[in-house]
Amino acid sequence: MNICGIEIKGSELMLAVVTLEEGLPRHVLPAIKKLGLEDDEDAGQVKAFARQIQALVREHHIDKVAIKKRGKKGEFAGGPVTFKLEGILQLLEGCEVQLLSPQTLGAQVRKHAIEPPASLHKYQHEAYKSACALLFKGR
Repeated sequence: MNICGIEIKGSELMLAVVTLEEGLPRHVLPAIKKLGLEDDEDAGQVKAFARQIQALVREHHIDKVAIKKRGKKGEFAGGPVTFKLEGILQLLEGCEVQLLSPQTLGAQVRKHAIEPPASLHKYQHEAYKSACALLFKGR
């Protein structure tokens, strides 16, 4: 099973694909580490963005997508573009999409001692933790 963890920051998706091998998470190295939407008001660009992420799901045989939730209000609230990107992700075909709260992620990271591998860039760490949290969910 391949899980794509995603953290949404501004108009970009930070991505990390993880699979389970011998009971341990293994980072899969996709060609795309982050994906951005330059102009969220341009329908052509929004559609192109949706096609790009759908192609990534197909190419890497993604079974599930784990998205780190953002707040809807308050100091750490996500911006309007982040919610547009989240909606696009929830419409992906051929995979299950789940939103994970920061509290759930933190608990899973502590419980399973999840450490991002050296093969990841720092900006991918939260996406990796999201993927692993979903991978270990219920264990």
